Amino acid sequence: MNVSITLSGITVHLKEDHNFHWLFRVGRVFCVFDQQDSGNICFGVEAQDGKQFIKYAGAKPTEFEGDPRDAVQRLKEAVDVYEDLVHEHLIALRSHFAVDGGGYALVYEWFNGECLHPHWSYPPPAKYTDSRSPYYRFRQLSIKLRLEALDHIYSFHKYTEAKRYVAIDFYDGSILYNFDTHTTKICDIDFYQRQPCTNTNGWGSPRYIAPEELDPTTQLDERTNVFRMGAIAFGLLGGELDRSRSKWEGGEELYRIALKAVDDNPMQRYASVREFTNEWNQYTT
Repeated sequence: MNVSITLSGITVHLKEDHNFHWLFRVGRVFCVFDQQDSGNICFGVEAQDGKQFIKYAGAKPTEFEGDPRDAVQRLKEAVDVYEDLVHEHLIALRSHFAVDGGGYALVYEWFNGECLHPHWSYPPPAKYTDSRSPYYRFRQLSIKLRLEALDHIYSFHKYTEAKRYVAIDFYDGSILYNFDTHTTKICDIDFYQRQPCTNTNGWGSPRYIAPEELDPTTQLDERTNVFRMGAIAFGLLGGELDRSRSKWEGGEELYRIALKAVDDNPMQRYASVREFTNEWNQYTT
């Protein structure tokens, strides 16, 4: 039976009771994201030095089917990834610490943006049809603004690729967008791995996962990243998994480039994100 805990007037839903007293030493909780299946719970906290975003593992969220100890270990391992991939378009990790009882917390800068896949508040089909949905609102923006957002995403992934990382589990839920400043930030890169690597646990949205990732023994590389960049182009400019020309809003040349990027055969894709963006940018500037 699930339980509810109230923190600073904000309700957290869990499978069992959990001690969050440590949070009160950080600041006042003003929002919570407790419906992830990763085992993490995220909090917006008003601290003395401003707002913070805290990702915590060690409890049992209602959508989580695993062992909290595994979630804690994954979160600890994510620290190195964030510290290695510091970038202007990545949410900045400020600190991290252990919590009594075996939990672990990562503290990030607060970014005043909205997630483009808020499944907890706008589950499909509302994500695509509700005029309040961040994804719906993003799709109403001009092509120019959406291409700028993609440019920020591609800039970050050229950088991660240069550091030999594969963007495992990147999807539209990893994108935060500020509709006032038209600024894009990447979050949730916990599962990015340095080559050589495989997607042994099958992390990733079916809308963005590359065919080679369905085999947990296949070595992933730059061409897997290329697939992901093509998939996000179809997510923000086209029909997601419906990759027909009629759903595409970005022009003929960009459609051709995006379609090549998501070819089922990795060897038919661009060899790297850099090669992909070099051609892409010829038609966006």
